[in-house]
Amino acid sequence: MSQLELYIDNLPNISGSEALIEKAIQDRPEQVFLNHSDIDFNTIHSACAIALHMHQPLIPAGGDDLSTAAIVGNLQDMMEHQDIGDNHNAPVFLWCYRRMAELVPKLVSEGKSPRAMLEYSGTLLHGLWQMGHQDVIDELRRITCDPAFYPKVEWLGAPWGHAVAPSTPVQDFRLHVKAWQHHFAAMFGLDALQRVKGFSPSEMALPNHPDVAYEYIKTLKECGYLWLLVQEHTVEHPDNGHSPQTPHLPHRIVCTNSEGKSVSMIAIIKTQGSDTKLVAQMQPFYEAQGLNRQQLAGHLVPPIVTQIADGENGGVMMNEFPPKFEEAVRNSSGSNTPLVNVTEYLEYLLSIGITEDDFPVIQPIKQKQIWENFKPGDGQKKLEQVIEQLKQNDHQFHMEGGSWTNDLSWVKGYDNVLSEMEETSSFFNEHVLKPGVKTDNPDYRNALFHLLSSQTSCYRYWGQGLWTDFGREICRRTREIISHNLG
Repeated sequence: MSQLELYIDNLPNISGSEALIEKAIQDRPEQVFLNHSDIDFNTIHSACAIALHMHQPLIPAGGDDLSTAAIVGNLQDMMEHQDIGDNHNAPVFLWCYRRMAELVPKLVSEGKSPRAMLEYSGTLLHGLWQMGHQDVIDELRRITCDPAFYPKVEWLGAPWGHAVAPSTPVQDFRLHVKAWQHHFAAMFGLDALQRVKGFSPSEMALPNHPDVAYEYIKTLKECGYLWLLVQEHTVEHPDNGHSPQTPHLPHRIVCTNSEGKSVSMIAIIKTQGSDTKLVAQMQPFYEAQGLNRQQLAGHLVPPIVTQIADGENGGVMMNEFPPKFEEAVRNSSGSNTPLVNVTEYLEYLLSIGITEDDFPVIQPIKQKQIWENFKPGDGQKKLEQVIEQLKQNDHQFHMEGGSWTNDLSWVKGYDNVLSEMEETSSFFNEHVLKPGVKTDNPDYRNALFHLLSSQTSCYRYWGQGLWTDFGREICRRTREIISHNLG
């Protein structure tokens, strides 16, 4: 397949080749991992899958004046100011971003069977390249593209700018998803993109407003994703509102909007817990060792324990993960509880005749209360009336979505930065999307780069002050680029 340019006008290639990307995804083989697998899924008792989430935002910190400072990767800023706060961790972070490219080949050379899923934000990939660490990208390319290693490493798709789905305008979230696919294909090739079937949402955030959730799943499906990672406490069974009863089996998430339209896709449950410590110490492997095959659609299948964690944050992940990962790989290889990747596992289930329709149904949290008071098809106005009534009657009811923690709001307390994001999104929609500016237009790409960079979750999660100033400044630049060049 033809290779995309990685950089155009000093910006990452995040738009302009939509038709080529879509065709590559449509033409991908039905099996991208199972036909390379060394695991006998018919005989194993259980399995475990781990994913490493890697992210650094882009910030206007390349200079003293916020209004003119160059936009650089946060890792670069940390490297250049290691005397401030926790910035001394920057060299270790950099090693964390490359170390799977060391661990996987080492274990393969021992005759072992490692597995790991990787999710890197677009802003991190760009930041690494911009700061001159193409060597890290080259090493990642080896385990992503070399047939000796890529069956062991599964990449997960992500929003390019680490945007949180519940509070990101739906049209912008779609732009994030497509931009990541562009950037990944340009960096690692269209063949590698064909192997990206799973999606990892930023902060494990799942929209629960019916219309937003519907558009979210619809976007992922239309962009070619087979499955989605969801947090255990962000979903419920439609009939009783309870959490998943069989969290170690795949589910089918069904989202219905106010007009009565429904969309569904496969959901893999990430169970609750202290994510980073659990993955760093390979707890999912030890949990899986205590499980046996379970009934699913008339088959006895191995359950899968799935966890995701930041791949660099915290002393446990920085220091304990490599030896624990190596130990778990050596103990699991050839055993009744191997490490697997999720797509490899799902391709096995599909190969024995189990389909998406056979999986237990779940929906986003709080929706049972809505459907008890609202009939799908009654329209958006009626839905909003029902939601407001439920909020008045139940102080715990909310439509802010669910994420990796139950006590963190992605909306409350951030009006000053969210209003900027909403204004900028509306401005982009009015002056760029509606007029149909071509996606290969350099000014379109520049405006898109800034829009997506401004919607990084860090501008809320890390609190008021400098970080919200960063977010507002990138929003301002986005509007300025549009006004001067596309308005």
